[in-house]
Amino acid sequence: MSDPAEYTPPKVWTWNKASGGRFANINRPIAGPTHDKELPVGKHPMQLYSLGTPNGQKVTIMLEELLALGHAGAEYDAWLIKIGDGDQFGSGFVAINPNSKIPALLDRSGPKPIRVFESGAILMHLAEKFGAFLPKDPAPRAECLSWLFWQMGSAPYLGGGFGHFYAYAPTKIEYAIDRFAMETKRQLDVLDRRLAESRFLGGDDYTIADMAVWPWYGGLAKGLLYGSAEFLSVQEYKNVQRWADEVAKRPGVKRGRIVNRLQGDPAAQLHERHDASDFDLRTQDKLQAGT
Repeated sequence: MSDPAEYTPPKVWTWNKASGGRFANINRPIAGPTHDKELPVGKHPMQLYSLGTPNGQKVTIMLEELLALGHAGAEYDAWLIKIGDGDQFGSGFVAINPNSKIPALLDRSGPKPIRVFESGAILMHLAEKFGAFLPKDPAPRAECLSWLFWQMGSAPYLGGGFGHFYAYAPTKIEYAIDRFAMETKRQLDVLDRRLAESRFLGGDDYTIADMAVWPWYGGLAKGLLYGSAEFLSVQEYKNVQRWADEVAKRPGVKRGRIVNRLQGDPAAQLHERHDASDFDLRTQDKLQAGT
């Protein structure tokens, strides 16, 4: 192993320089708004403020799946939050999510709007509100929630750990990449073993656990995250591959994964969603063609 430049931490850390890397311009050790900016409000019961990252995709997939079941109350406006521009530090966004992270939901279906932040909390809120994608019987409910919270605890090692040091850090640090590659492959093995015995993560039925895990680990398995498929030998995880392919075929997933998306194929980018017809009329390829 190569030796990185020696670093001796000071007795007390201070924020006196940019951290470097792709997201250095939005990283800071304090919370709260940096500027005044109210959020727009559309016509639908659900107001979502998000970006088409894996965390953002969880919620738009859930909303599209609910609409596919006929739950009209799940109609939503999906407003784009450009985290690279610091939109998440606007006063209106911070009022909904004091942690300044996407996604953030404002449920305006009742007499008083309800804010919900953290993607797992949003999935649970919607599942319980509409009685869908979360089993009612104690055993399958516990299994579903266990995998949902497994994702919440595991993904930071994949994204903030492996993804950061492999793809975004200003320097390649062998120790850091090896450490988080090992953990990411261990997590893939956890999933592969579970999916060897079960069609979906919670059991026989598709649930919010699959919606939470698929954008991260399904994306990783299909080579969509960090350009790391060969490095991590993701093809080895046959059961994850089978599950990722099955989930990807769902119409709600196909729609939800492109909402608030800013990268990739223009046909798979719907920057904002305010009506079901937007999928046919307002993807970037259509707008660029002027149709």
